[in-house]
Amino acid sequence: MRIARLTLALSIAALALAGCATVSPEARVRSKLIEAGLRPRVASCMAERMVDRLSLVQLKRLQSLGGLASHDMRGMSVDELVYRLRALNDPEIVSVVLKAGIGCSIAS
Repeated sequence: MRIARLTLALSIAALALAGCATVSPEARVRSKLIEAGLRPRVASCMAERMVDRLSLVQLKRLQSLGGLASHDMRGMSVDELVYRLRALNDPEIVSVVLKAGIGCSIAS
């Protein structure tokens, strides 16, 4: 009986770890936005909109914004954010991120 329980517990743990290995893009974006200082509710809203409207390549390009991961977004001006987004040379990224940020901030 104890061996069966141990086997079941190990199987559940293995499945849980396997599930963690495949984190969705939305969960990754949400996590990064929260780390950058956004409220969880706003981060969830923005992540959903951004993942729906941007390709995986565009989302990866957003990761390349130097210093944003360690920068508290609350201290960043809108001008600075727009400047950094424009540096990616992708107008769709600029549009989607700013619309998501404004829409989700108002809705939350």
